[in-house]
Amino acid sequence: MLQELLPPSVITAEAFTDDPDEPCFPGEEDLVARAVDGRRREFVTARRCAREALARLGYAPVAIRPGPRREPVWPDGVAGSITHCAGYRAAAVARITDVTSLGIDAEPHAPLPPRVFPAVTTPGDREHLAHLAAQDPTVHWGRLLFSAKEAVYKAWFPVTRRWLGFEEASLTIDPERGTFAARIHIESPWPALHGRWLVSEGLVLTAVTISR
Repeated sequence: MLQELLPPSVITAEAFTDDPDEPCFPGEEDLVARAVDGRRREFVTARRCAREALARLGYAPVAIRPGPRREPVWPDGVAGSITHCAGYRAAAVARITDVTSLGIDAEPHAPLPPRVFPAVTTPGDREHLAHLAAQDPTVHWGRLLFSAKEAVYKAWFPVTRRWLGFEEASLTIDPERGTFAARIHIESPWPALHGRWLVSEGLVLTAVTISR
């Protein structure tokens, strides 16, 4: 599913189940040493997806450690992103000669919790979401917006090394084309970032690529 949202130069791997007996990859054990079983399983599977995608780029298996904002630290020359939610784990990677940065996110296609909604939306977002809901109430647009902002941040941070708050980007979602645009409200190398989205099999998937 994820590959539908990304250019051919980006390699993806995804999984819908975990192997409960799969061990942690050497060099990553400490990252989930105190994690509950469910968290450990999703971590192991998602990291395996990342190594599968890297292998298809020609990279040997390596431990994927977290950076200062818990972002995955990729081998030199690679841009990538990892996501996981209930029933889904995925990774996407590309050579930085093809893609400067990328971000992916997956969420269950379900309403965004009411307490979360005001924290992740701007006034403009809320007006836009109300309009979308009036057009098509079958899509959980708030969850889609949340996922899209997560994907935007994952693409933004590796290049800028700056935090980007939910209130510092406003989204416009195109329901016909399956695309979105994020207008950045702080100093940025890009006034807007663009991505694609998909709702399928009970999931919301979003992806952003920054190309050279």
